[in-house]
Amino acid sequence: MTVRVALVDDQPLVRTALQMVITEAPDLEVVGQAGTGEEAVRLVATVRPDLVVMDIRMPGMDGIEATRRITEGDDGPQVIVLTTFDDDDYVYGALRAGASGFLVKDMALDDILAAIRVVAAGDGLIAPAVTRRLIKEFALRPAAATPARALDGITDREREVLTLVGSGLSNTEIATELSISVATAKTYVTRLLAKLDARDRVQLVITAYETGLVGRPR
Repeated sequence: MTVRVALVDDQPLVRTALQMVITEAPDLEVVGQAGTGEEAVRLVATVRPDLVVMDIRMPGMDGIEATRRITEGDDGPQVIVLTTFDDDDYVYGALRAGASGFLVKDMALDDILAAIRVVAAGDGLIAPAVTRRLIKEFALRPAAATPARALDGITDREREVLTLVGSGLSNTEIATELSISVATAKTYVTRLLAKLDARDRVQLVITAYETGLVGRPR
């Protein structure tokens, strides 16, 4: 299947560069562009892309608010936030708004294409440097932002898996850590997505941080 991508950035040169790279990929297609958050919301409603590559800082409505509006429905597209700014507040705000990935513009174009494919397949993706910053930022928070009772419906083993997901481990790494098969690890992650009503793996990471499973002494 071809992944239909919308590009949102207030810099036409950035949009043009991304379109040129994406157009050369046989499994990706650019179906529209926007230069502001307001335009992005209207564009998504019109062309119904599978995924949106979203800038954060734009005139008027910023990328965080646009992401929130675009992803608030059950059938909204996935959003990858792409920016030159890696400030913690932007990272946290974008992910809380519903973004499934957060990448910085100095990444190699091939890595950005790979990220589009990963997120389109249903997995969340955060650049490794951003993940480290998130862990550090949540570790400094005085209290959990989400009550721990939000995890009452999960088993002890699922709690272990959620902790490892929040620490940035892949399914393969989780399987090794817990001495289980990769298929079993994937099953646990799938159950967690359903039980916690999480859109994707990134939301599981946020839950692990906000309930205190990851980021501070337990």
